[in-house]
Amino acid sequence: MLLTYNDLMIRDATEKDAEQLAAWWNDGGIMAHAGFPNGLGRTAQSIAEELRSNKGGTHRQLIIEMDHVAIGEMNYRDKGSRTAEIGIKICDASKQEKGLGKILLSMLIASLFCDLGYQKVVLDTDLENRRAQHVYERLGFVKLRVNENSWTDQLGKLRSSVDYELHQKEFVDFANGGCLRNDPPMP
Repeated sequence: MLLTYNDLMIRDATEKDAEQLAAWWNDGGIMAHAGFPNGLGRTAQSIAEELRSNKGGTHRQLIIEMDHVAIGEMNYRDKGSRTAEIGIKICDASKQEKGLGKILLSMLIASLFCDLGYQKVVLDTDLENRRAQHVYERLGFVKLRVNENSWTDQLGKLRSSVDYELHQKEFVDFANGGCLRNDPPMP
C-alpha cells in the first residue's frame, strides 16, 4: 500500500522499519493509551521476522510519514465478510492534536473501501480515549457498544473499551481523495 496526500504518506512497513516500530512499541508513554504503560517488550528482530512472514497476509502493518519522516503507524486486518479492522498511532507527540488523525484515517479508509473492496471498517478504543472517539465519530463511525471492565492492563487495572463500525455510506472523507463523495461538512 502506498497512499499520499500533500506531505503525508502511508506505506507498507518493511523490515527496515523494525527498529522504529520497536522503539515506539516499547515506549510506555506511547503505548499507555492501548493498555501497555510498560511498553510491549518487543525486539526489533522479532518485529522484522513478523513483517517478513506476513508479506501479503491478512494483517498489514503500515508506516505514517510526514515530509518523509516516520511519525506513526497504522494497520488493518481482514476480518472476513468484507470487513477490515483498523488501528492508528501518531507516535510523534509534536504531530498529535493537529487534525492529522482524521486525514490519515480518511486516506486509509477510502483505500479500504474503494481499492480493496471492503464494505465495513471496525475498530475499538479505550473508553477513556475521548480524543480518538471524537475523531472516529467525525469520520462517521457508529458506536456499537461499551464493553465495561472487559480487559486488564499491564498494571492490573480493569479497563473498558468501545466498539465502532463504519459502512461506506456513512464515511466522511476528510482527505477527499477516494472514490466516495461524502465530504465533511463545511465549518
